[in-house]
Amino acid sequence: MEFMTGVNKKETLEIGDLLTGSYEGKSVKVNGAVHTIRDMGEVAFIVLRKREGLLQCVYEEGKTQFDLKDLKEAATIEVEGTVKPEERAPHGFEIRLDKIKVLSEPAAPMPLAISKWKLNTSLEANLNNRAIALRNIRERAKFRIQEGVVRGFRDFLYSQGFTEIHTPKIGAKSAEGGANLFRLEYFHRPAVLQQSPQFYKQMMVGVFDRVFETAPVFRAEKHNTKRHLNEYTSLDFEMGYIDGFEDIMAMETGFLQYMIALLKKDYAEELRLLGVTLPNVDKIPTVRFDEAKEKVAEKYHRQIRNPYDLEPEEEALIGQYFKEEYDADFVFVTHYPSKKRPFYAMDDPADPTYTLSFDLLYQGLEITTGGQRIHDYNKLMEKIEKRGMESEGMEQYLSVFKHGMPPHGGLGIGLERLTMKLVGEDNVRETTLFPRDLSRLEP
Repeated sequence: MEFMTGVNKKETLEIGDLLTGSYEGKSVKVNGAVHTIRDMGEVAFIVLRKREGLLQCVYEEGKTQFDLKDLKEAATIEVEGTVKPEERAPHGFEIRLDKIKVLSEPAAPMPLAISKWKLNTSLEANLNNRAIALRNIRERAKFRIQEGVVRGFRDFLYSQGFTEIHTPKIGAKSAEGGANLFRLEYFHRPAVLQQSPQFYKQMMVGVFDRVFETAPVFRAEKHNTKRHLNEYTSLDFEMGYIDGFEDIMAMETGFLQYMIALLKKDYAEELRLLGVTLPNVDKIPTVRFDEAKEKVAEKYHRQIRNPYDLEPEEEALIGQYFKEEYDADFVFVTHYPSKKRPFYAMDDPADPTYTLSFDLLYQGLEITTGGQRIHDYNKLMEKIEKRGMESEGMEQYLSVFKHGMPPHGGLGIGLERLTMKLVGEDNVRETTLFPRDLSRLEP
C-alpha cells in the first residue's frame, strides 16, 4: 500500500533556487524547453525557457555527453552541469553542461520565430498560433503582469474584508438589459449569457456585506474595434454600508495603489522586458460628467454632440486634459446621466437627471464603470415602472430588497483593457489570452 504524503521533492532546480542558494561551482540538474541554440563550433549556447525566464547553458564538444546534432529547438530536456558566474548571461550565471537528456522532441518546425526579442508577425498570425506565440518571453510577460493585476485585486480585497464569490454565467435575464445579449436554449427554456454578475453580487451584499469576483462576462456587441471583445474578464466588487459612491472610488484607488506596488516588487523582470513605466496613483482627480465635457470642448475647440454619453474621442481628450493639467494618468468621471445608466443606478437627489455613478478613465480609455445602487425596494420598483420595464425574470433579485438591504455600490473593471494600457499596447486582443470577437472562435 502506498500513500501520498504531500508535494514530491524534485532533484531538478528552478532559477529561483539557483539565485537564492550557494550553487556556484556545484553540479545541478535543471529541466526546460530549448528556446534557442547558438552553435559557435566547439562551443554552443543552449538557452532554456523556464517559467521564471531564460537560462543559459554551455555545450562543450568533447566534454558534454551528447551529440549537439540530435538537439532541436522546442525539445524539452533535462541537463546536468556546473554552475558558473557569467555576468553577460541572464540572471548572471550559466550552466556548463556535462549531460543532456531529451524528454520530448517536436514533430514539426516552429511556425513562428519565438526566440526573437520581438515577434515580427501580424496580430492575426500571432492569434492563429497563440499558444506558440506566447512562448516568446515578451509576449508571455504581458500575461505575467496580468496575473499580477488579478493577484493584486484579490489580495487587496481580502485585506479589506471582502468575500470571494462565484456566480452563474447562464441566467434567465440580464442585469444590463439591451439587445447585446447572447441568447441560448437552456433545456427548452430561453436563457442568456450574463453581461455582468450585477444581480448576484448585489444579492450577496445582503449576506457577506462585501463581495468580489473575477470571471468572464459576455457582450454580443457587433463591434470590431481595438477596445472591444465579446468575452472579457471582469474584476467586480460590491460593498455595503457605504456613505456614498465616493467610498467605491476610494476603494478602487486603494486597489490600484496596492497593485502598482505589487507589480514593482514581484514583477520587476516582466516590467523590464516590456519597458513599462507604471503610472502614479498616489491621488486620482475626479470631475463631473457635464464639467468634463465642457472642459474639453473649451480647451480643444470641440462641439458637444451627445449630452448623454462620452464618445471615444471625448474620453481620449479628457485623458489628455488631465495629463496636461494635473499630470494624471487616471481620472474619475462622475454623475453620468440617468438615461445612460441601468435601472439599479441611484439617481442624484440634487438632480435626478444624473446618477451617483462614475467611470474610471486610464489614459483616455474607460476601464471601470461603477456607482451607488438603489437599495430601497419601493424606489427600485418606481424606477423599473418609470422606464416601462418588465420585472419578469427578476423576481429573485427583487425579493432580496423586500427584506432589507444596506446602502451599497460597486464596480466592474475590464481586466484586458487595464492590462493593455499598463503594458502600452493599443489593441485589447494583445492582452487577451484567446480573444473572442466577431470573427474569432478559435483557438
